[in-house]
Amino acid sequence: MEWLDRLNAMEGDIGFYARRLSEESAIEVNADLPLIAASVIKIPIMVSAYRAAREGTLVLDETITVRRENKMPSCGALTYMRDGLSVSWEDLVTLMIILSDNTATNLLIDRLTIPYINETMEMLGISGVTLRRKLFDAEQSRQGIENTLTARSVAELLSCICSGSLLGGKWDAHMLETLSNQRLNGKIPFFLHSRGIRVAHKTGEDDGITHDCGIVFAREPFVLCMLGNRTSVPVYERLMQDTALALCEDRGWTRNKKDHI
Repeated sequence: MEWLDRLNAMEGDIGFYARRLSEESAIEVNADLPLIAASVIKIPIMVSAYRAAREGTLVLDETITVRRENKMPSCGALTYMRDGLSVSWEDLVTLMIILSDNTATNLLIDRLTIPYINETMEMLGISGVTLRRKLFDAEQSRQGIENTLTARSVAELLSCICSGSLLGGKWDAHMLETLSNQRLNGKIPFFLHSRGIRVAHKTGEDDGITHDCGIVFAREPFVLCMLGNRTSVPVYERLMQDTALALCEDRGWTRNKKDHI
């Protein structure tokens, strides 16, 4: 598999997991390696918000005022909107996912709390995800305090959302729809949208970091998680594009067992 050879040759810390949803066997490369999460940590935050809504401790249509001191650097839209804008908690979840809005993310972390988000992952049986700080906390970052996750943990989250077995019913369906409305589509979906293939996914970026994790609704749907720290961002992003296309075209599913590489 040409794309797998390229993956194994990538510089830096790489985490990879791919599995057809109809099968148990997977292709894995460092799938349990904890990596700096960047914006993929927003998936667990979304899950926690809808858990709170299901429990009745978060009212999704309740509004919050976004003040100047709440605003974080891009990505997102809220940084550029007027001070004093009123948005609902559900608006914040949507912006956090489809535009990777960092202001929305930190407001949700404040509302939900870091312990609650980590407890949600533990309650759902998702190991390998840890939220340790808000975004753009320069002091904690200098201390080496980072949010981390693994390719397997995100794949498990996405697979359970897709099957409706995470929070259940309307909650999982709504999260899947939100992920499908993603506006940042230059990685896994790059060659797929023009072919009419839907992708429900979340990206992440930082210096030397690039991620994309999602469900690809090909003829045989599959989960694909590609994480990279300390890597060549443009090289790895091109590999994400090529890998997703190869798997959609059935080029790369030749190994019928779980591969630990």
